Amino acid sequence: MKLAWSAEDEAFRAELAAFLDQHAPPEAVEYGRHLADESSDGGAPPELLPDWARVWQATLFDHGWMVPGYPPELGGRNATPTQTLIYLSELAARDVPRSLHFPGYAIVGPSLLEFGNEEQRGLAPAAIRGDAVWCIGMSEPNAGSDLAGLQTRAVQDGDTFVVNGQKVWTSYAMIADRCMCYVRTDPDAPKHKGISVLMIEMDTPGIEVRPLRHITGAAEFAEVFFTDVAVPAAHLLGDVNDGWRITTGSLAHERGGLWVPGVARCRHTVDELVGVAKARGLDADPGIRREIAALYEEAASLWALGHKGFAAGAGGAEHSYMKLAYSELLKHQFEVGMTLHGPDGAVTSGEPGDPVWWRRFFASFAGTIAGGTSEIQRNIIAQRVLGLPRGA
Repeated sequence: MKLAWSAEDEAFRAELAAFLDQHAPPEAVEYGRHLADESSDGGAPPELLPDWARVWQATLFDHGWMVPGYPPELGGRNATPTQTLIYLSELAARDVPRSLHFPGYAIVGPSLLEFGNEEQRGLAPAAIRGDAVWCIGMSEPNAGSDLAGLQTRAVQDGDTFVVNGQKVWTSYAMIADRCMCYVRTDPDAPKHKGISVLMIEMDTPGIEVRPLRHITGAAEFAEVFFTDVAVPAAHLLGDVNDGWRITTGSLAHERGGLWVPGVARCRHTVDELVGVAKARGLDADPGIRREIAALYEEAASLWALGHKGFAAGAGGAEHSYMKLAYSELLKHQFEVGMTLHGPDGAVTSGEPGDPVWWRRFFASFAGTIAGGTSEIQRNIIAQRVLGLPRGA
């Protein structure tokens, strides 16, 4: 058995590497570290979508490297699934993001293409290229990971829907042009049956956006209030009360390839922990050596498991395991990093390039919540992978 990429796939990788060498901006190369270590002690908060990120995303689209599996008119090159995996792995190895606007290309674009009419599908290229900024109106104060519990109402009045309610933890709401908003259109139907999806212009009268600042000091998301917001019925995505089907499709698009950069970050962090142990003279401690070795083994196993699942065509439920595993592993890794630093873990040395481990530690908790909490992922795994019964 030959365990290697084909000559065609290696040529694909070489072409990608040459493109990245030539076009990837320095800001993209450094983005991962800047995101993790941006200080909240003074200075302006990082810009959500800086100019370099917008230009970089457009460059990827125009050269067919934004979503390689798509045709050229959608920012791709008709790449095979295996080539898409190579693409994601190469970006992860270089720690280069393809976009700082995840909802547009990973949720909105695919959802428009799958569920939209001809006119709505025409909005997909701008979402994927980053020309239009979208936010996703899913979570509410009393409906986070339990999306079917949402209460934001949309009442149809002729050729208009009137929306009232609140969304929260809405990423990019402060700068978004449009919102892909999940609303309840039939309050009397079972909770999974009465949901619809509306595409709402964010400058519509009656919308109020209030940024939320989280524990690391950044304000990446917001709460959004809708008061008698009029939305044209033509902005309904799919059919009335068919939103749950769109929801499951959207989440499948979101989670499908997330394991690659997530597990790659775990592997990179192990290397950093080795460096910390050496720098602090702890690399000879047998307990610490065993701890870091165990973290290495877990990260390597997840990397292998992800590739095995890809080859087997793993579905959404299996992706839930990968999301659960890498987010919990990262949290554990940053806990170990804080332990290795001892009292110094709570401060920053101020030296250029010195990771701020306390920020990484705090941010890691968000990773076990965003995109579906660890508790919800465990429920999905129990029911859809292991076949266990639901609790009474």
